[in-house]
Amino acid sequence: MKHKIFRQFLANYLAILLLSLLAAAFAFLLLSLADGVLAKTLMKNVYTAGSLMQDDYRAIDSEGVVANGGGVQIIDGSHQVVYSRGLDLIGQSRLSTGEFTDFLTQSKAKGLPYHIDVLYNDRSDFWLVVTFPTSIRLDFSLVYNREAASKDMENVVKIFGAVALFYFLLLAVFALVFSRLTSSGITGPLQKLCEGAKRLREGDYSTRVNLQLKNEFKELQDTFNAMAAKIESETALRKQAEEDRKRMILDISHDLKNPLASITGYSELCLKKMGQGAEEEIKGYLEIIGKHSRRASRLLSQFFALSCLESPLFTLELHKTDICEYLRQICGEFLPSVEQAGFDYDFHIPEGPVYAMIDASQMSRVFHNLADNALAYNAPGTKISVKLSRAAGRILIYFQDDGIGIPHTLAADIFQPFVRVDAARNSETGGSGLGLAIAYRIIGAQAGTLELRTGSNQGCTFIIALPEV
Repeated sequence: MKHKIFRQFLANYLAILLLSLLAAAFAFLLLSLADGVLAKTLMKNVYTAGSLMQDDYRAIDSEGVVANGGGVQIIDGSHQVVYSRGLDLIGQSRLSTGEFTDFLTQSKAKGLPYHIDVLYNDRSDFWLVVTFPTSIRLDFSLVYNREAASKDMENVVKIFGAVALFYFLLLAVFALVFSRLTSSGITGPLQKLCEGAKRLREGDYSTRVNLQLKNEFKELQDTFNAMAAKIESETALRKQAEEDRKRMILDISHDLKNPLASITGYSELCLKKMGQGAEEEIKGYLEIIGKHSRRASRLLSQFFALSCLESPLFTLELHKTDICEYLRQICGEFLPSVEQAGFDYDFHIPEGPVYAMIDASQMSRVFHNLADNALAYNAPGTKISVKLSRAAGRILIYFQDDGIGIPHTLAADIFQPFVRVDAARNSETGGSGLGLAIAYRIIGAQAGTLELRTGSNQGCTFIIALPEV
């Protein structure tokens, strides 16, 4: 990848180089054309020495030259300035032969900011000097004469060829270096991103890329890192979900194993005792079979309910409901069980209506699960309280008991499936570990929250928060 990009940059720069040379040649041609057009309008070409020359220098018209910022001087055969008007670069009235020769030589020198046109009149023996300030001038010209000596021509061609070759080689080296520098600014970050992508593909989801740049590559870096973080998070969640699924299968197998084993064992005993006059004993066995059958059925029913709640196809039938009236009905439903278990109770429910959007049948499952948990794990004499209040547009329902509570080590995970205070999972101590998980999901599906406040020997307070309408 690195060499491909480098070659691409090099090809692009060489193409730009050739185009630049073509543009330079085209510009030179345009300048030549422009010079031809411009030459017709310049004062130095309008008022030339040839156009002004007269045999009698006193007849020479210098008005146009002087009016346009120029000057006219007449130098006779003895190098004396016999006439001067306007711009004067000579600056003296008589010149020696050497000075006059130097003046003629310098008048054609390159870089002189004046245009000096000198013409000799052989009939009257004088020189006419016409001078104009130069506006802008580029002293460059290419001259070729076939009459030149072949050796000179060969040497000049060799030198020009060597200079041109060196110039092109220098440009090529510059293009090569610049291509490498430019391409490295792209291939370097791309290489790091590719290495990060390979590590990500190989399962290293903690991979992050730090390009230490502030251009578009930083945006690509941030996008890559965000993608890697999301993949890492989703992978961790998927791994956790897989572990939860395995644990759930083990828990279901464990919870079903005991009742099914009891059902099988006592069924075999019943078959053996049949016809032996052991009706009372068989009756006791059948009661045990019924008890374990109901437990297995309840476990499967709750597991099915939890599976339905976690399905994307699950929907609730929400209706605007007076929560106060609804709570009074629910409390009335589990009140006989509370009294039968020897529990005290205290209900604080406002008389006026308070409305929320709920699924009444699913909410009934929530409160019955909370009540079943309180009755299963606490001793007679425990007090159960139900209280409703309102705060910041939300309805708060407190379901509280003053029983044994739940250790803080379990409280954080109590709403996960099959989490029970009884680590030994004794079937005699109550639930399956699915009731609170079901309640948590039902409340969440109604845009609410379910929170637990507890501690060992501090009782449990479940707080249900629902949006008020």
